Amino acid sequence: MKKIFFFFFILTALSCKTVYMTKPFAESEVPKAPDYSNLNSWIAHPEIKDSILSDFYPENIDKLKADVFYIYPTLITDKKNSSWNANIYDKKQNDIIRSTAIQYQASAWAKAGKIYSPIYRQAHYRIFFEPYTNNGGLLAGEIAYNDIKSAFTYYIDNLNNGRPIIIAGHSQGAAHCKMLLRDFFDGTQLKDRLIAAYLIGTNIKEDYFKELKPMYNPKENKGYVSWNTYRKNKNPRENFDPAYFSWKNNSVVVNPITWDNSTTTDFDQHKGLLFYNNKIYPNTIKIKVFDGIVWSNVPRKIPKRLLFSLVKNYHVGDINFFWKDISENAVIRTKNFFNKNSKKLKM
Repeated sequence: MKKIFFFFFILTALSCKTVYMTKPFAESEVPKAPDYSNLNSWIAHPEIKDSILSDFYPENIDKLKADVFYIYPTLITDKKNSSWNANIYDKKQNDIIRSTAIQYQASAWAKAGKIYSPIYRQAHYRIFFEPYTNNGGLLAGEIAYNDIKSAFTYYIDNLNNGRPIIIAGHSQGAAHCKMLLRDFFDGTQLKDRLIAAYLIGTNIKEDYFKELKPMYNPKENKGYVSWNTYRKNKNPRENFDPAYFSWKNNSVVVNPITWDNSTTTDFDQHKGLLFYNNKIYPNTIKIKVFDGIVWSNVPRKIPKRLLFSLVKNYHVGDINFFWKDISENAVIRTKNFFNKNSKKLKM
């Protein structure tokens, strides 16, 4: 199972214009909704025994004073799967989520807070492309986001207990997080409990929120960071890389190594890439930031490097490439939040 994430990365990144099996969207075929009062509706939760996150949490998880609400990316991508939304009671699918997104993405925030991640009726990958978007895709996306809203509402009402929060997500998960911030944090009192939002692998314009702003300081709180990653010296083509052309010069980008608006970094600044063998490889990446995109070299000194050299869109590596950088930054922002707000917090 550890290798699934890596080969999913390669296959997704190498894929281009694909024809997917599809069918008309039908309410009668929408999978059963989650019940977030049931622990089985969470893929990550502090009360889950033998959690895959146990190896990443501090020795005493109860010392963590913050929470992380994490939304995983699209993992139903099979072009032969005509379903619009995932069945959250599919054990095989949930095992994949646990051993990929939770192990290799959510784990980046495990040193900063207790992680809550709801299982949701994620929309199939094809909803992001025409002709599928306007032929069922928007409805499938709405189903997925309504689950996220329900999960977050339950979490705030029953689990959070006034604790500061990190919001984090990737790709489809980040798109849902973006709307979650809009609906629950932007211009509300809950903003005062927001340590930071990591909206990774999605398009976000600087005027999307009324009050929430991008953060260009590694200690900053109550705002968000975002980036999308491509390979240096590989020019995307419009018919094959539609996402790039929606992001180019049109999306907030924060440097995920320096956490400011620096346009270049060198290898010695890179804290570490998390590979599928669970090893962290520091000093493997240097980046340039321009056109609203993070441009990365082919990671050096890692296994299977040749395969990475065949890829030009590093979207699926948006978090793994900068795993240690994210982990350390989340801790820094959390400590800074408590240093600045300790007198206001009633915990």
